[in-house]
Order: sequence, then C-alpha cells, then structure tokens
Amino acid sequence: MSTAKPILWNRNFIQCCTSYFLMNFAFYMLMPTIPVYLVEELGIEPAQVGMVLSSYTLGLMLVRPFSGYLVDCLSRKPLYFFAFLSFATMFGGYLFVTSVLAIMLVRFIQGGFMGLTSVSGNTIAVDVIPSQRRGEGMGFYGLTINMAMSLSPLVAVAIYNSSGFHPVVVTGLCIAFIGVGSVAMIRYPKCQTISRPPFSLDRFILVKALWAGLAYMLSAIPYGMIISFVVLYGKEIDIENPGYFFIFMAIGVGAARLISGKLVDRGKIHIVSVTAILSLILSFTVFGLLHTETAFFACALAIGISFGVSVPAFQMLFVNVASHNRRGTATSTYLTSFDLGVGIGMLSAGFISSHYNLGMAYLFGAFSCFLSLFVYIFFAKPAYDRDKIDAN
Repeated sequence: MSTAKPILWNRNFIQCCTSYFLMNFAFYMLMPTIPVYLVEELGIEPAQVGMVLSSYTLGLMLVRPFSGYLVDCLSRKPLYFFAFLSFATMFGGYLFVTSVLAIMLVRFIQGGFMGLTSVSGNTIAVDVIPSQRRGEGMGFYGLTINMAMSLSPLVAVAIYNSSGFHPVVVTGLCIAFIGVGSVAMIRYPKCQTISRPPFSLDRFILVKALWAGLAYMLSAIPYGMIISFVVLYGKEIDIENPGYFFIFMAIGVGAARLISGKLVDRGKIHIVSVTAILSLILSFTVFGLLHTETAFFACALAIGISFGVSVPAFQMLFVNVASHNRRGTATSTYLTSFDLGVGIGMLSAGFISSHYNLGMAYLFGAFSCFLSLFVYIFFAKPAYDRDKIDAN
C-alpha cells in the first residue's frame, strides 16, 4: 500500500497562491504610503489618519458575512474572478480623489470587494489542497499574504520617496490586474446551488468558531498598528530606514511557515497557537519599551515569526469545525476576525499616538495579545476540542 503524500503544489494551488499574493501585495502598498501622504502633504492629524486607513475595514465587515454565504451557494471561481476584477478596478479611484472623505469612500468600496475576493479565494484554496496536507498547504497559502504585507510596503515606500503617491497607486493597479489573469488560469468545477434556512445566524457566521474568532481578533490588533504606523514610529524614535522593518518581518514569516503548517497537521495546533501568542506578547512589549535600532529590527524578526506561526493554526481552528458546504462561512468568519482586529489596531494606534505616543500604542497591542491568550486557553481551545470534525 502506497504511503506517498498527495501532491500539494499542483497547477490550481500555485495559481491560488499567486493570485492571493498579488491581491495583497497591491493593496498593502497603500498602507504605509497613505499615512505619510496625509500627514506630510495634506496636514492631517494622526487620529484622522487612522479613520482613513480603517475605512476599508468597514467595507470588509459589511460584506464578509454575506461573502461566506455566497461562496457556499454559488460557483466559486466566477465569483472570485468578478470580485478580483472589481477590486483591481477600484485602484483607479485613488488617481482622481483629492479629499480625505473621497479617499475614505474609495477605500470603503475597495474593502468590500476585497472581502469578497479573499473569502472566495481562501475557500477555493482549501478545496484544492489535499485534506492530509491542509495545515501545510494553508501555511504556504497564508505565507503569501504575510509576505505581501511585509514586502509591498518596502517597495511602496521606495516608490513614494522617489516619485510620490500616484506612481504607487499605478503600480498597485498593474499588479492587481496581473492577479486577475492568474485567477482566470485556475481550473475549478462549478458548484451546485444549495438551499439554506431563510433565517439563521450561522448562514453568515460560523457560530462554533466565535471564541476562536475573538482570540484571533485580539491578536490581530497589534498587526494593524504595525502595517499602518510602523514607518511613522521609526521616524518618531529616530530609526534610520524604518522601512527595512518589513524585510526582517518577511524573513521571520518565511522561516516560521517552513515548519508551522506541518506541526498543525501533526496535531500540535494548540501548542503552535499558544506559543505564537506568547511570542507576540513578549515582542510587542519590547518593541514599545526599547527605542534602539537593534531592538527595532530584532522585534521585526520576532513579530514576523510569531504571526507566521499563528496563521495556519488559527485558520484550522475555523476550517476543522466546519463541514465542506460551510467552508465559505468558516473562511469568512476567520478573515472577518482578523480584519476587525486590524481595523481596531489602526484606529487605536492613531488615537493613542495623538494623546501619548506610538510606543504606548504598541504596549497596548501587547496587552491585547495577553487577552487573546486568556480567551484561547479558557474558551477557544475547549470549544475546538468539542466541535472538531475528524474527517473533513
């Protein structure tokens, strides 16, 4: 009897990873450049910057629950293609808007399409990965977003410093449309429409995973602070070339993903999750207290490792308690938890920095991770152990 592992890196999985990487690379080019653009060129207060950045989260939050339902009921690839194309087209809006409210509107609409794109893309990825290698596969798939979030700001800052904000937008627009082409190359069968109860909370939210969602949301709060304010924080504490933070974070993410997914597949999901959260608590505490260049970049590496380890473990907390026809809802709940945390992080960092400083904001992020650990150990873990579906 053959014991060979099923193939992970097939055509469909490669295209899923490619398209998801390009989508996130394009979008997260805007994260570090919009704050600098608003503060240095438009003279906007930091608290307002947080509102602008988090406006896309509102679009995500409004669309994500319905996205899961649509993905579970409709053909997934056509939905993915439509959502990705609409998301890419919205980059053109940044070339014409000139006010803070207009930028918020563009980000709100793009955030809605990003929500539908990410849910459909994640669900398709789960479907094409062999069940025996799902933790490993989603580890690599999740690596695409972490690498995009880590590397795209570095590219964006370089373009912004040399040419300004609009060239950053044009670059993101081109990258996003390449991603649309990658989606078109995915071979995926049509799904039959399924019936749903007309009124049911779990048609939009995976109720079984709510405790996991709360824990994940709390751990994502400092991530929102990082991707939006770390460049300004580096300037605040006199770090030369703070954009290199993203290189060190990307290295940490990549190193973590080499082992984290495999550990999850071997049943170590709780050990992986708890270790990652503990590392986040320590990393953000040091990051907020020590204002040296060595500590700044060492924490970047540690933060990258911590988030790189946590993503496949947390995603399996949602996927493994959902049946096949609920994977869209599971993915929607998982991503909504993360995006809500990121949005809270952006808003809270802007608010705290306007009253204290960004160092204090990152200490608040460490406390948020401590709350995440508490919720995970006493609520999320028992719920997962009770509701896990063995054959899925």
